[in-house]
Amino acid sequence: MSPQSCDPARDPYVSLASFRRDGREVRTPVWIAGEAGRWFVFSEGGAGKVKRIRAGGRVRLAACSATGRVKSGWIEGRARILREPGEIALAYRQLHRKYGWQMALGDFFSKLTGRYAKRAILEIRTGEG
Repeated sequence: MSPQSCDPARDPYVSLASFRRDGREVRTPVWIAGEAGRWFVFSEGGAGKVKRIRAGGRVRLAACSATGRVKSGWIEGRARILREPGEIALAYRQLHRKYGWQMALGDFFSKLTGRYAKRAILEIRTGEG
């Protein structure tokens, strides 16, 4: 039996694998939204995955559980940190469309604790999309 394929548009959690300078992979379960091979993830700005993506943009994605147990095959991608306000707004619209009240609640508490302004928004490109 072959593993299911990863579909970031459908899968509620995706394992984001980023790479250290020495090539070792680090996996993190994330929320992801987007379409046509352009995906968005948010993270705390000082998180390891953000630093690793800043150093080198290679990533892999696989469907996973909330705890990070991988449930699909991997797809390759390139990631970057978004800086343009319009692109960031698009990313948040996509995330809110997919996660609805959960994203709104997360934003509320993130703003309440001062973490919202410290977020990094990542764009991941996969395939030819």
